[in-house]
Amino acid sequence: MKYAVQWLRSLLFVGQMYLMMAVYAVAFTPFALVSRKWAFHAAHAYCRWVRWTARWMVGLRSEIRGEVPSGEVLIASKHQSFFDIILIVSVTPRPKFIMKSSLKWAPFLGWYALRIGCIPVNRGRRAEAIRQMMRGVKDGKQKPGQLIIYPQGTRVAPGVDKPYKIGAGVLYAEMGRDCVPAATNVGVFWPRTGIYRKPGLAVVEFLPRIPAGMDTGAFMARLEDEIETASDRLMDEAGFRQIG
Repeated sequence: MKYAVQWLRSLLFVGQMYLMMAVYAVAFTPFALVSRKWAFHAAHAYCRWVRWTARWMVGLRSEIRGEVPSGEVLIASKHQSFFDIILIVSVTPRPKFIMKSSLKWAPFLGWYALRIGCIPVNRGRRAEAIRQMMRGVKDGKQKPGQLIIYPQGTRVAPGVDKPYKIGAGVLYAEMGRDCVPAATNVGVFWPRTGIYRKPGLAVVEFLPRIPAGMDTGAFMARLEDEIETASDRLMDEAGFRQIG
């Protein structure tokens, strides 16, 4: 019975979340057409709405730890579900993502993503994907902000091992900027797919900066170790236990 009630609450939460995405998008579009800053206002307002409604509708609290990055910086984050995107966007001043090209066609989300400076990349051969990323970064130089990339390339469920892709290292080297790793445990409560949301405390933690200028191989090794170690700690804190 308790599970059924929580599932129903989750269904209502998910339904209103997507409804309000449309409401916010329509309400802010006239302003976002005039100025890009209004697209960021819309994104921030919507993400804070989702965090607030998650808290009282399904009992899912959320917390940001560490120093929130600002200025021109690369953020390399663990990606477990849509909720870690919500948390990061809710607090970063000018977030923009390396995103799947197909998201350009998503209703509302696609246009706003392009408006705030997100960089679409087609999935395919690694070399071509890297070239697309670098072209996108260079084309976006007039749009300053925090460039967010998911080094594993996709959402990864808690407890699942997936290798880190070299694209994050290439961007780090080519941009010549510091990188802020980010860890999370959101997948314990908000899964990659499905309706059910668990109550608890979802966390995104910004870790100490990795200074620009490291060798790419050393950077990738350090990035993976720091993100995975911190994410395991956060998931353990949330009560998640590895199997095997």
